[in-house]
Amino acid sequence: MPQLLTLTRAARLVGSTRGALQRKIKLGELETFEGMVRAEDLLRAYPEARLEDNTVIERMAQIKDSAFSKRIRERLLPDAEILVARLSALGKELADTKTQLQQYRGLIERFQNTLGAAEQEADGDARRAVGALKSWLQRELQPAALGVDRQAFLVKDSFLRLMTAHVQILPSQHEFFVEGSDSLLEAALRAGLALDYGCSNGNCGLCKARLVSGQVKKIRPHDYVLSEADKNAGCILMCSNTAVNDLIVEAREAGGAQDIPLQRIAARVKRVEPLGNEILLLHLQTPRTNRLRFLAGQQVSLGLPDNSLVAEYPVASCPCDDRNLEFHIPRLPGNAFSDYVSKALKPTDVVTVEGPKGTFVFDDESHRPAIFIACDTGFAPIKSLIEHAMALDVAESMQLYWIATDGRHYLHNLARSWADALDSFGYTPLAGGMNDALARISTDHPWLGEFDVYLAGPEPAVDEIEAALLAHGLPRQQLFSGRTP
Repeated sequence: MPQLLTLTRAARLVGSTRGALQRKIKLGELETFEGMVRAEDLLRAYPEARLEDNTVIERMAQIKDSAFSKRIRERLLPDAEILVARLSALGKELADTKTQLQQYRGLIERFQNTLGAAEQEADGDARRAVGALKSWLQRELQPAALGVDRQAFLVKDSFLRLMTAHVQILPSQHEFFVEGSDSLLEAALRAGLALDYGCSNGNCGLCKARLVSGQVKKIRPHDYVLSEADKNAGCILMCSNTAVNDLIVEAREAGGAQDIPLQRIAARVKRVEPLGNEILLLHLQTPRTNRLRFLAGQQVSLGLPDNSLVAEYPVASCPCDDRNLEFHIPRLPGNAFSDYVSKALKPTDVVTVEGPKGTFVFDDESHRPAIFIACDTGFAPIKSLIEHAMALDVAESMQLYWIATDGRHYLHNLARSWADALDSFGYTPLAGGMNDALARISTDHPWLGEFDVYLAGPEPAVDEIEAALLAHGLPRQQLFSGRTP
């Protein structure tokens, strides 16, 4: 029976990304069986992969840690009870495997004896053929013939299953890993999934899901009361449970912006700092029990403490870290809102957040390579989309063009760090006239039909770029646009 792996597990085992595996599948370099790949085919497709090397995974984790508001993710061991349960499961699997091996060993010995007897009785060509078959079988049964890479693969897969649990969501077939002491909800959000949830604290019951297979452990109490019918159906709260072993869970997910409810949250200012001379970074933090649920690319209304100043801005951070919200506020002469943020807003002040709004969001179901085009402060929603795409790990490749009409790419080092750390990410800063920028994009990509393009910036610039991209052959349904203040 061949060992079949989900794309998420396969990518982690060879230190690659789901997007890279999708590309090999599309090119015919890797076969799939109902969405899964065989271990042998994976090793053939990645003969250079060092299965004990986690470099790519660690680089991706570092990028995500930095991207998600520089939040430090604790890489803790699962607790003792979970480790014991996983070790017991691996031990049972080992015992079953040993039993099977003993059966196979006995079968091979009987086969070898039968071949020996046949060789003695045969003569001429038949005897030589049987002898050749015996020699081949003996060579194939030598330990070296089993393959060092295959052994390393199995060792790493066992270690991965001990340290993490793999979760598949129905009916979407989305996948993620649960690491350390994360709850199911926390792990899913970090993986970029838009699960239904509310308080994240066990009070509202919106993250209720049905456990189809596997075992969970309750890691925190919850006030929401599951009915007897819920319990009999195998329902759990994802915010209060973690995975003991691999799970299949039936849960609600947002299918688009229309599935995200409008929320009103009193958030506190964590910091206000300049990003160059023209942009302010406003970092808000929501209460632990009332986080903002939004999709990457969406915007919200911000109400300052005196309630007289309200403005809409796109969220510049990733939904993966729903408590920490970042906004890029342009310093505009005579603008009362930006003046107040710059001169009067202090840490711990309360800012009212209302939203989310807008339909400029990432197409989670597409596996096409993505081009992101940001014009000036259009980088804010594009940044959120890119961080979300990194968490999802589904795009074959990502290319960012940042057009700064004033020549100031206020987070240039961040964009450059993405390109330095990720082989599948490209970054091109563009300055000056719009015509030159559009000419560069057209030259780099003479055929846009294979891409999804995400475009954000001030309305006049977006209108001009949209018209140029469509005239260059980009299908309308593969163009996603957001307009910023």
